[in-house]
Amino acid sequence: MDIRRRPTGHSTKHPPSPSTSAVVDHQSSSPKASDALPLPLYLTNGIFFTLFFSVAYFLLHRWRDKIRNSTPLHILTLSELAGILCLIASFIYLLGFFGIDFVQSFISRSESEEEHQRFILHEDRNIHCSLPPKPSVVSKPNPVVELPQDDEELVARVISGEVPSYSLESRLGDCFKAAKIRREAVQRITGRVIDGLPLEGFDYESILGQCCEMPVGFVQIPVGIAGPLLLNGCEYTVPMATTEGCLVASTNRGCKAIYACGGATCVLLRDGMTRAPVVRFSTAKRATELKFFLEDPINFDTLSIVFNKSSRFARLQSIKCAVAGKNLYIRFSCSTGDAMGMNMVSKGVQNVLDFLQNDFPDMDIIGISGNYCSDKKPAAINWIEGRGKSVVCEAIITGDVVSKVLKTTVPSLVELNMLKNLTGSAVAGSLGGFNAHAANIVSAVFIATGQDPAQNIESSQCITMMEAINDGRDLHISVTMPSIEVGTVGGGTQLASQSACLNLLGVKGASRESPGSNARLLASIVAGSVLAGELSLMSAISAGQLVKSHMKYNRSSRDITKIGS
Repeated sequence: MDIRRRPTGHSTKHPPSPSTSAVVDHQSSSPKASDALPLPLYLTNGIFFTLFFSVAYFLLHRWRDKIRNSTPLHILTLSELAGILCLIASFIYLLGFFGIDFVQSFISRSESEEEHQRFILHEDRNIHCSLPPKPSVVSKPNPVVELPQDDEELVARVISGEVPSYSLESRLGDCFKAAKIRREAVQRITGRVIDGLPLEGFDYESILGQCCEMPVGFVQIPVGIAGPLLLNGCEYTVPMATTEGCLVASTNRGCKAIYACGGATCVLLRDGMTRAPVVRFSTAKRATELKFFLEDPINFDTLSIVFNKSSRFARLQSIKCAVAGKNLYIRFSCSTGDAMGMNMVSKGVQNVLDFLQNDFPDMDIIGISGNYCSDKKPAAINWIEGRGKSVVCEAIITGDVVSKVLKTTVPSLVELNMLKNLTGSAVAGSLGGFNAHAANIVSAVFIATGQDPAQNIESSQCITMMEAINDGRDLHISVTMPSIEVGTVGGGTQLASQSACLNLLGVKGASRESPGSNARLLASIVAGSVLAGELSLMSAISAGQLVKSHMKYNRSSRDITKIGS
């Protein structure tokens, strides 16, 4: 987006900068192969195209007459000989014309890309320079870091655009040094320091080509622990990465209440990652024909064999189709072992699509994902059909624990849950948001264990239920979460910090004895942690302690003005 101001009538015109004028001069003075032609290019092209097709028509017409009259073809008249020469000449020109264009594109590509990159850098600097200066109260000098001569030269080349920033790792073969050079270049281009962003103490080799591109440092997020969480007879210490005060403490109080009442029980309902491509046909009738073919049980075994070739862990479970006009959305669901499985299921889907084009050659594949999956978006299909791991977790909290640990009463919790989590969410038109703060706990555990934070959107879909039992003395609480998307291998799970948190839970890596069991256990732990968080927050709201606790534990006592100066 161009954020520069338009010149006004009284504004002073500034001369073009040397870099800008150099680009203009280069573009205006760069020779073209077409300059050698005596006539304008469009006129020359028109003449030779007309000559080629006219002569070709003339010769074909004469040869047809010779064949009808049984005249030998090698006997040529003067006009036919001239026509053949014109045909050859025009063909040579047309061949040369396309060759000129092809060669010219290669000649000018490298120079134009280099000049364009320099022009963009120059424009970026103009934009940065046009920004208003920072207030003097918080301004800090931008010290130039002393670097070895070779590094200084490389920083200068990155700033000038001669060396692309993204290529530093491959050029240097040293990921840490590449991050250091890139960091210094960014500071000098922007004129702003990022000293608070740590650089050292991180293994940049571990993220190369899989986790993050063009790194300049890493963000520190504190990790707290809640627990022990007593779940299905086992104790778990839950790591939570968050910057929100009271969150870990509140979840820990919920774990304490659950532990005092004998623990929680968690059951896995479904386990299947989904991917839904969108394909298009010329008619709706053809789209429905493919739908009936895919949903016919007779064809499922064949499709499974094709799908399962993508991985030794991928196993096709079901295919669900939806028609919108002449477009067909095909939702594949499969097990993915201990991986979250998006790449795995995508490869299987591609195999099936390639196979289907043998019988449906008129099928136009619009996209490998048509949002019928649905990934990283709130969707009713995930809420109803499930995606990833579908889990329900429950616990019975005695009245004594409700009053002594949670500082509230069973009737108050039941009433608040009905009016807040159920009725209030319905009034708001919530989709899968019938809970107090499931996303808080899911996000914290996801970040700590190396999951995809964006999948918190569907993974946090949860309905919290509370009911008074045993003549109203005790509380039955449950959370139902139909789409928890987690894995214990791949992605961010292999980073050192995240791997340590998975190890703390006893779910690090893939399970050799029972593939997929580690990921399923992690989903159960997430649901159990959400249960604890829901129980504690609802109790705090019921007892009127929410604002008080946040003012006590979620407010910094540090003088921010002194930090800024």
